[in-house]
Parts: sequence; C-alpha cells; structure tokens
Amino acid sequence: QVQLVESGGGLVQAGGSLRLSCAASGRTFSSYAMGWFRQAPGKEREFVAATNWSGGVTYYARSVKGRFTISRDNAKNTGYLQMNSLKPEDTAVYYCAAGSLATMSDAYDYWGQGTQVTVSS
Repeated sequence: QVQLVESGGGLVQAGGSLRLSCAASGRTFSSYAMGWFRQAPGKEREFVAATNWSGGVTYYARSVKGRFTISRDNAKNTGYLQMNSLKPEDTAVYYCAAGSLATMSDAYDYWGQGTQVTVSS
C-alpha cells in the first residue's frame, strides 16, 4: 500500500503560480510512476501530467504543456507539480496518483484525497 497526501492548493489570481506536493508513505514510492489528474465541477477526471519512477520521463496534457512541470524527489518520497501562468480553466481538485506510467487513470493503483486549486480571473 502507498498512502498519498496532496498539499499546496489554494486560491490564486490568473497568471499566478502554485506548487502542489504529494507526500507518499508506505511501500517504496520510487517503485511507482506518479501522475497528476484533476477534476473540475461537472466534468470527468482528466490527466494532467505523469513521470516515471526516476523522473526522467515526463508526459503532459496539451492544455498544460509549457506551463506545468512535474517532478519528484524519491529521497523525500515526495512528488511535485509546479503550475505557472495559471488560468481560470485550471480550477479543479488536483489528485496525485501512483502506479504504472500512463495517461489513463485506470493505470494508477493509489490515489490521494485531492487538493483544491482555484484560479480567479
């Protein structure tokens, strides 16, 4: 089992930045790929970014590429999502997940509880 806890969400103005953290405990975090997903009100959960066990391979949704950066520090059992140039349409609950490297949520076995990100215009 891997337990994941997100933090760092909040309210920010458009154009601002936030860094989300995902603290892992339990089984070896570095054994798993890590992904970030988000879900806006009334919408389905969507892929945001993912990275492999080492952080050397990364994938991004087209809507965030160039603005968001996924990274991880396995020594600290923590993953990150740096979000820059935020837009109101980035408003959602953000979830981190651990599992197999993929853009599909089904590939991930472990999920955090989510952290709210709200971007005001």
